[in-house]
Amino acid sequence: LESLGPVFVKFGQLLSVRPDLIPEDVVRELSRLQDTVPPVPWQEVAATLDRAYGRPHSEVFQSVEAVPVASASVAQVHFAILSDGREAALKVLRPGIGAVIAQDVALLYLLAGFVARGRDGRRLRPREVVAEFENTIADEQDLLREAANASQLRRNFADGRLLIVPEVYWDWCTREVMAMQRIHGIQVNALDRIRAAGIDVPKLARDGVEIFFTQVFRDGFFHADMHPGNIFVAPDGRYCGVDFGIMGTLSDEDKGYLAMN
Repeated sequence: LESLGPVFVKFGQLLSVRPDLIPEDVVRELSRLQDTVPPVPWQEVAATLDRAYGRPHSEVFQSVEAVPVASASVAQVHFAILSDGREAALKVLRPGIGAVIAQDVALLYLLAGFVARGRDGRRLRPREVVAEFENTIADEQDLLREAANASQLRRNFADGRLLIVPEVYWDWCTREVMAMQRIHGIQVNALDRIRAAGIDVPKLARDGVEIFFTQVFRDGFFHADMHPGNIFVAPDGRYCGVDFGIMGTLSDEDKGYLAMN
């Protein structure tokens, strides 16, 4: 999957959090894909910024760091300083990713056809998995949609007691670039650093359950891509969420069914 490129890495990432579909030993291997995507060269990122804003990005921002802080399959993140002096994180879509995705999804369907004819075809439901992936990754290519997701989740947790959701800086957002508040925190799976910071880990565990159940049962609107690369812990022990391209929604009927279970 790594050698096939970003779209296949993304597919592996999605499967890595679906132990209901994939055997446990395969899930363990796929979880290694969460932070392995090579970044787009800065020259291409700068060209995307210039095109998105219709003028040189140096006129839009005080500064943009050329080295990305995170690189994912569909986009990558660069820290920046807005024209008004605020710290920001810019999520920039990979150039030409739409054409790459269309070509690679077609190949995934072809591979799914082979898997469907195998011994485990009925249990793994490969065509359904690819179809779900196709819908998900299509949504991720519109960063205005992600900005709206982030804004909705921030409104849902407006009291800031348990979860910090970065503010979206709408004046700097386009379909190809999303600008949001820069988050300072420790990655959630860096337990040694979390303990060294004096953060109460059992409380963190309880808060994590409360945050997710609040999203599911109160709001019916939840972060659906919760691998460790997207969850941080602030110095004061609150969770910080990033990357809102994949969100789930539940009807009242769905919520009732889950509550009964």
